Amino acid sequence: MPPHDLFDHPTNHGYESWYGACSAHGYNEPMSGSDRVKPAGPGTATPSRKRDGDPVLKLTYDDFVLFPDDGKRHELIDGEHYVTPSPNTRHQQICGDLFALIWTYLEAHPIGRAFGVPLDVVFSRFDVVEPDIQYLSNERAADVITPQHVRGAPELVVEIASPSTRKRDETIKRHLYERSGVSEYWVVDPDTDVVRIYRRTGDRFGRALELSREAGDVLTTPLLPGLELPLVRIFRD
Repeated sequence: MPPHDLFDHPTNHGYESWYGACSAHGYNEPMSGSDRVKPAGPGTATPSRKRDGDPVLKLTYDDFVLFPDDGKRHELIDGEHYVTPSPNTRHQQICGDLFALIWTYLEAHPIGRAFGVPLDVVFSRFDVVEPDIQYLSNERAADVITPQHVRGAPELVVEIASPSTRKRDETIKRHLYERSGVSEYWVVDPDTDVVRIYRRTGDRFGRALELSREAGDVLTTPLLPGLELPLVRIFRD
């Protein structure tokens, strides 16, 4: 891994950016020597490039930085290009509120750093995603934060599910986070007011713990000791 400098003051650590942290994607400048690719349709994947008679060629980070800044979320998983439409109002409210609660906790307990979108997480040349929220301890941040992105696994990743991403969040994204070393993964479902929590046990995630607003559940995590997140607050009307 190349040497890098840490962010001094990430912009999404201010009150004014709580909701902006869950906004549309911003992109880096194109890198030289890359092929331009055609984006996929909403919620779908583009086939990897293929030349006649050759094996399928996976898309890489060099291709990723050339994707358009069109207000949609572009991600690479195992070299496949996935595009998600801009989020709806409830998605934004839940994402902003949850980020604000975590941010406020970290102001009082400065044990790590939280980021919302747009901020890319680069796991490999073929795996680049943009979680709705991610948390890194100070120790992990020192190892993986670069001026452009996070280059490695956050301890906590949060995705706000939508009809176009729900299956992906629970399958290929969950597998990606599992094999990449993420400690804890939350899937927040606005349609059912449920949060599914996957926590690492050894080299894989254990069975999902499901919490619901209807049951009056409160979300806690050993990654953020003392933080309590009532689901009636996360899924407020």
